[in-house]
Amino acid sequence: MVADRIHEQYIDTILETMSEAAKVRGTGIVRRSHDYIATKMREAKAVIALHGDRFAGFSYIETWGNKEYVTTSGLIVHPDFRGQGVAKRIKDMTFTLARIRWPKAKIFSLTSGAAVMLMNTQLGYKPVTFADLTDDEAFWRGCDGCVNVDILKRTNRRYCICTGMLFDPAEHYPAKIPEEVIKRIREIDGTNVKV
Repeated sequence: MVADRIHEQYIDTILETMSEAAKVRGTGIVRRSHDYIATKMREAKAVIALHGDRFAGFSYIETWGNKEYVTTSGLIVHPDFRGQGVAKRIKDMTFTLARIRWPKAKIFSLTSGAAVMLMNTQLGYKPVTFADLTDDEAFWRGCDGCVNVDILKRTNRRYCICTGMLFDPAEHYPAKIPEEVIKRIREIDGTNVKV
């Protein structure tokens, strides 16, 4: 479900689950503060999965570059609920929420996980260079909390451990049929074709 202020009771568990996952994977997960996650919940920019009253999973979204870009970030599933499709359901919901709220924004993800890459690909994301992502400095400062930030800085933000993936809604709009073709179809069919 889309999280709201009643879910703030789960924030410490969310942060602990993220921290433990980072240790196990040995890869970068940007650390977020309690207040940051609470704000995402209050702004309807987070998705939480619960099993009864037990925390099962979480992710949030953020806008960048004057809302021209959206990220879906922080996807985490509690170890007790892994392997049950929870991550996919959360990813699908954050993606849908982002598309509804910012339909023309490009949606991107930085990930080092094969499972997230697969989910992104299934949603229509494509691997891209970091140059294709937002140039919003506030976004890139968020990487400062990652254990791999030295790689990002050393390569002048061209490379890192993560793979950049981008969903461009312009590539998914229906094809435009020129008005002269629509007029010709109407004349041939004798109908009032609407396109």
